[in-house]
Amino acid sequence: MPRRRGGHTTAVTIGGERFRLTASSQEDGTLGEIAIAWGKHGTATAGLIDAYAVAITAGLEHGVPLADLLRPGLGLRFAPGGHTDDPEIPQVRSAADYFSRRLAIDWMPRAERSALGILTFSERATVAARRGDQELRLHMYSVPVPPPAAVAVALVL
Repeated sequence: MPRRRGGHTTAVTIGGERFRLTASSQEDGTLGEIAIAWGKHGTATAGLIDAYAVAITAGLEHGVPLADLLRPGLGLRFAPGGHTDDPEIPQVRSAADYFSRRLAIDWMPRAERSALGILTFSERATVAARRGDQELRLHMYSVPVPPPAAVAVALVL
């Protein structure tokens, strides 16, 4: 990572808890590292979310594709979860679910995000209107999660 780099910080409230996600770019403009702040420094929750951010950053530094790093967090369920104050991602199952979706929206092309089932609220509305899909319109606030590969194989068998 360069000494001076671009990036941005996103503040979000998930289920009443306040988080800050800082994402920094590499010289080529791709995601280089992340940091996540939650709660009081030194608490178990702050340490766990920091370890999650460090793991993603280590993967990025070793050339792991972003989709592969974010996929395990999609649909992961633990508290806090529920409503967010982010209009692009109005509901999530957990903080890891939110950060996976937020990083994908900010750093991945739409085609790659679509393959993971990650679209913003407005993108879902556009797709639903274009297809005339009433059921998709009814479930725009739901959090779609693609099944893990092992589950998908089991469903085929």
